Parts: sequence; structure tokens; C-alpha cells
Amino acid sequence: MKLLLLLPIWVFSLSLFSSLNYARLPPFISPMYEGPVLSPQTEPISLNPSAISAAPFGMQVAGGGAHHHLDRDLFLAIVIVSALGGSIILSLFCLWIYCRKSLQKSDLKSVQSSDANRGLALGPILGKFSSLKTMPGKKGSVSVLEHSLLESATSNFSESNVLGEGGFGRVYKACFDDGFLAAVKKIDSGGQDSERQFENEIEFLNRIQHPNLVSLLGYCIHGQTRLLVYELMQNGSLETQLHGPHHGSALSWHLRMKIALDAARGLEFLHERCNPPVIHRDLKSSNILLDSNFNAKISDFGLAVTVGSQNKSSIKLSGTLGYVAPEYLLDGKLTEKSDVYAFGVVLLELLMGRKPVEKMAPAQCQSIVTWAMPQLTDRSKLPNIVDPVIRNRMDLKHLYQVAAVAVLCIQPEPSYRPLITDVLHSLIPLVPVELGGTLRVAEPAAHACPKSSTC
Repeated sequence: MKLLLLLPIWVFSLSLFSSLNYARLPPFISPMYEGPVLSPQTEPISLNPSAISAAPFGMQVAGGGAHHHLDRDLFLAIVIVSALGGSIILSLFCLWIYCRKSLQKSDLKSVQSSDANRGLALGPILGKFSSLKTMPGKKGSVSVLEHSLLESATSNFSESNVLGEGGFGRVYKACFDDGFLAAVKKIDSGGQDSERQFENEIEFLNRIQHPNLVSLLGYCIHGQTRLLVYELMQNGSLETQLHGPHHGSALSWHLRMKIALDAARGLEFLHERCNPPVIHRDLKSSNILLDSNFNAKISDFGLAVTVGSQNKSSIKLSGTLGYVAPEYLLDGKLTEKSDVYAFGVVLLELLMGRKPVEKMAPAQCQSIVTWAMPQLTDRSKLPNIVDPVIRNRMDLKHLYQVAAVAVLCIQPEPSYRPLITDVLHSLIPLVPVELGGTLRVAEPAAHACPKSSTC
């Protein structure tokens, strides 16, 4: 490529050399004539033959020599200017090609690096499947799995392998060859809504990748049945941990703050890093999954939409009671702040260990937001509504900070709610360094820290 950049210089040198050789031809002007040289406008066209014959011989030679000299000077100037102009244009063209190729190489390296990192993360997982194909077209690298393979891995979708159940189907634990585990979501035929959510989830999870978003490994279409295969999250959902048989006993204060931070990071990626931004639209504790180390990942993108694509006529009002923002429920207005509201409800669940909506009587329900709001802003009452599992096991100053963040997130007016980025930065100092935050804790079991402590 560098040789190509030198080509215009060689062309210019060659042209100049040729012009100089042409200039070295023997002169036609006689040394006997010392008069003025004729200009191109005074060519002797109108002179008659008798005048020419009467003129001295030296005069005739001098006039012809001047004419040839001017033509030669003009030709030389044209050659030099043309060569110089051509060299400049060719140099600029070569420089443009060089810069373009350099940019393409740089982009290719970055893409290859990103793909390599993604391959390192998913390679060991996908490599476990002995029978998978790559779906062509827009779905890119999403793998198509055979139904018989999933039947075998789930023991023919045995009841004993059920991990959970959602609005459109059950989730099964699947054990593949070599003991590799995954989660299979079986979506039974539910009309256009279930089909749309199935396709929506494949599209989003194939397009976006983040440590705090669940990874989609493959899918299967078998008759009217649709199946999605995810990485297995060994500790299930946050809902199961908080409201299941163990009632949150495995979740310490710091683990709860870590889960909140992880969920905020996943949501921040959707809102701030994706182009166009993505609104999850169904964030809740059952859609926050936990791996063996309690790393949290957001799942279930069946209702997700991109900012700017939604309007009242094209998008059906969807969500889960207790998590749906008021403006979306009443006016159908959907923004990123709708996800922030749902995140605030999850934060209340982590603080109080209570469900977002609880039955008070056969025909009466109470929202956690309505019940908790007056007490969240009262420092004397706040410690009493905290989940007994973690009560008196955190720095009260940190408890007040988390409660303040939750109150801002669940504000009825969307404009009063913070951006998820602000929520994220508020939570980072409350999570220990070893769990992904910046807090340095002297002792693993943190009670109220004395004033001299670094908590």
C-alpha cells in the first residue's frame, strides 16, 4: 500500500523528465537575430509571398524559430501542469483508499474481538449440543434444536423437571449429553399473542448480549408448540427465593443489594446502551433469575419494545399487576420510566420480603406501594417494615438510602422518577467490592456500623 502512495511521485518525476528532455532539442533561433520575439497574436499569416522573399534570410529563420519556441514553451507548461494536477489527484485517491482500508481493518478487528469474547462465553455451552443447526436470515446465530433432543433432555417434559410456570407455559430443567444443564421454556399454542412473544424474544435475545441479561441458547418449533432454551440459572428466580418455601432466608442484606445492582445494570444496558433503547415492559421478581453465585439476570423479553416503535393502537396493554406504572395502566403511555417504576417495586420486595399485591380479603387486594409509601419516608417506622430475615442486619444509613431510591422510583408522576443510570450509581456504594460494588466491609456480617467504620 505504501508503494501505491509513491506511484504519483514516480508519475510526476517521469513526466517532468520527459519534458526536460524535450526542452533540450537544438534551438531554431539564429544567433544573428537579436530583435523582439513575435507573440502568438502576430503570426505572419497575412504576409504575401513577395514580402517574404524580399526579407533577409536571417529574418525568416528568426520569425519561424520564435513561433516554434513559443509552442514548445506552451506545450511544456501544459505537460508540467497536467502532470502535477494528475499527481495530486492520484495521491489524494490513493490516500483515501489507504484510509478506508485501514478503517475497515480496525472495524473488523473490533468485531472479531467482540465475537471472539462472545464465542468464549457461549462456546462451551453451545458445544455441548450434539445436534444443532444455525438458522439463516435475520436471526443470525440463534440455534435451532431438534424436538427429540429436548424431549430426551427433559424426560419427555416430566412434571418432576418443572422449574416454574408463567403466563404462556412452563419452564423445565433439561439435562443434555455430558451432564450439561439448561432451562427449556415450553410455550403451548396460545394464538397470535404467544406467537408474537415467542418471535419477539428470539429477536431481542439474539441481538443484545450482556452479563445481566439471560442468554438464549436455542429454540424449537414443533407443530403448535414453541420451545426456548436458556442457560440454566441454578438458584431460580428472585420471586421463588423471596416468596417460596425459604422466604428469603438465603438472601442476606448484601446479597439483596447485589441482586438489585445486577438488575439495574441489565436495565441500564437496555435503556442507555441499546440503539434504539429497549423497554422491557414486564420487569418483575419472577423475571430476575439467579445463578449459582446469585448473579442476577433479567429474562423474558416477550413483551419488550424499542423506543419510538410503540403507540396506543399498535401495542396491547400488557404487564403484571403490581408492577405496571400508573401512566401506562391509565393512559397507555410507555417510556423507560415505566421500567424504573417496576424496578422500584422489586426494590420494595427486596426490602420488605412482601409480594407486590397481597390479598386482604376475598374481594380485596392491597398494593405494596400503597401500603409502604407512608412508612418509607418515616425513619422511625422504616426499620419495622423491613423483612425480618435482614432486620437489624444492615447499616441504618444504607437502609434509608435504599428506601429513598425506592420512593423516587415509584413516584406516580414519571418525570419525578430518576433515570436507571442514576439508580445504578446510587446502589454501587452500597454493595461490597467482592460482590461488584465499591463498599469495603470489615466483617462479613454487617450490623449497624459505628461512626469510625468504613462502611
